[in-house]
Amino acid sequence: MTTRGFTTIENQWIILKDGTQLAARIWMPDNADSDPVPAVFEFLPYRKRDGTSPRDESTYPVFAAAGIAGVRVDIRGSGESDGVIDGEYTELELANACELIAWIAAQPWSNGSVGMMGISWGGFNCLQVAALKPPALKAVISIASTVDRYNDDIHYKNGCHLSAQLSWAATMLAYQSRSPDPEIVGDRWREMWLERLENEPFFMEEWLQHQRRDDYWRHGSICENFADFDVPALVIAGWADGYRNTPLKAVEGLGDTAKALIGPWVHKYPHFAWPKPRTDFHGEAIAWWNRWLRSEQNGAESIPPVRAYILDAIKPAPRRDFDPGFWIAKREWQEPEMQCFYVEQFGTLMEGMPIPHAPEQPVYLRSPLDTGSASGEWFTLKPDAEMAIDQRLDDAGSLTFQTAPLPLNHDYLGRPVITLSLRCDAEIANLCARLIDLHPDGTATRVSFGVLNLAHRDGYAEPKPLKKGERTTVTLTLDACGYRFRKGHRIRLSLSTAYWPMVLPSPEDPGLTIDIASLGLALPKLGAHDVIDIKQPDNPDPLPKYIEHAPGSTKRQVLRDLAANKTHYEIREDTGLFEHPGTGLSTRQLRDEVWSITPNDPLSMSGTSTWTCDMQRPGWFVRTLSTSKISCTATDWVISASVIAFEGETQVFKKVFEEKRIPRDLM
Repeated sequence: MTTRGFTTIENQWIILKDGTQLAARIWMPDNADSDPVPAVFEFLPYRKRDGTSPRDESTYPVFAAAGIAGVRVDIRGSGESDGVIDGEYTELELANACELIAWIAAQPWSNGSVGMMGISWGGFNCLQVAALKPPALKAVISIASTVDRYNDDIHYKNGCHLSAQLSWAATMLAYQSRSPDPEIVGDRWREMWLERLENEPFFMEEWLQHQRRDDYWRHGSICENFADFDVPALVIAGWADGYRNTPLKAVEGLGDTAKALIGPWVHKYPHFAWPKPRTDFHGEAIAWWNRWLRSEQNGAESIPPVRAYILDAIKPAPRRDFDPGFWIAKREWQEPEMQCFYVEQFGTLMEGMPIPHAPEQPVYLRSPLDTGSASGEWFTLKPDAEMAIDQRLDDAGSLTFQTAPLPLNHDYLGRPVITLSLRCDAEIANLCARLIDLHPDGTATRVSFGVLNLAHRDGYAEPKPLKKGERTTVTLTLDACGYRFRKGHRIRLSLSTAYWPMVLPSPEDPGLTIDIASLGLALPKLGAHDVIDIKQPDNPDPLPKYIEHAPGSTKRQVLRDLAANKTHYEIREDTGLFEHPGTGLSTRQLRDEVWSITPNDPLSMSGTSTWTCDMQRPGWFVRTLSTSKISCTATDWVISASVIAFEGETQVFKKVFEEKRIPRDLM
């Protein structure tokens, strides 16, 4: 591949039609004015100057050397861009993205073809923008994203309230409270900063107004109309991340328009993600862009529709740097053949279907409300205790069924499904199911899980209460997995009525009476496939090195106060203080988050997330301290937040989002 020199434009102002000035960082191949090039566009609220600069600098120079311009733009109200953010994936945001694509395509250095790329927020909005069909947008690469904003994002999952909703609202409050860089915006930095502080929203207020799958969540969910999406999409995710369902859903919904790549990773780009093995994302991406932005006949359209890493009998660990397994490709993706299991007496899982109309075998299950402390984060950024740990802790509060030791390896790829009948003495209750690899030494690895608010058993748009004491049959689809259960291991299914702190409890704690004679587990067989090699990155350490002034640290612990009968889940993340060697800007963020619950009182639940964000240069220092809280009553969610800002040692701003009570909507 021919390489070109390039220039980094640290800041390019782009003025929108409404007069708003957005800040862009551009990596421009040399001689682009005389030899126009395609461009890749990324549109985020995560601050190009400091927030995403390490990952940007790991990728866009490589693209530029391959003759592809990179255009990284801060959303309004973020980084150095004017204005105030108005929410997630709003109509204004998507309209601005379309306008920016047109701006890029019209530049004298552009060949008129634009790709859009991103992870998480950028992965979301590139799919959403593609569905709007701006003429110059020819392809996307979407990493760790969703096609269904209600069921596969950090807010709700099958009608269950995720604690990640508070965590993410707190994160966004912290990010949007940070100052622009005076080196870019000049003397108006303070005016811009105070405007943001005064007008930024606390996102959770809006999210909690929409506890069911209404038009708010349908907006931006491309699964609402797959048929209207015709832009080639490379969709990537990791099994260790919360967005693991999206690649297969995209292929199922979009057909040949989409290609899926799923590795063992947390929520990171695959050329520097953990656990290893990684992939040559740069090579994959450049081939994709050259095919669709340059019409290069390189065969990218013939990539197998699904490539996936099949995890092979992995074990939890304090840190998982490498997960054993093997890469496979599916030449076509169809609904998998399911291997079915039922529960024989004494709790053994046996291959086959439940016996129709068998006599009920009722078992009452009421898990301690702190069951779930081994779940890790829904949204994982590091391969440590953010990932699920040994499941024996949570199995102690669960109803478990398992096979005999397997006589052969069992390989699966897809979404497991359970069906069962149950009774409940309340109108609302949660159910959690976990698929476990039980190793011969007793280690229990979580392979997949699913949760369901039983009021959403027949749909998410119009939930309905359970009828007390009435038998109800439910289907629960677990998250996608790619996994080998080895010979001699056991397959375990664990059921619980709590999964805290990942899932917030329902207002009562009624327990469930489960008819185990009705219980069926269906696992998706891997089926016909090719074992393949996936190229590793040429650079095993692609992230740039910044100047360390103070090291980072991570602390995560569960504290059980036996005297007070209270369980606390505590998180402390410190990024450390690091200086960008090119800009002289040093930043540090601290996250302190505590969740608490009494194991027999769902109304005791509370969560507090506090962020401290520092920015500094010699002679200049600013800090924001933001705090977000949630608790509950039987009828309401109770939320509040505050932001305090300092310039040097002087407090220059304080805002309190007064406590609000938002009615629980069958949740």
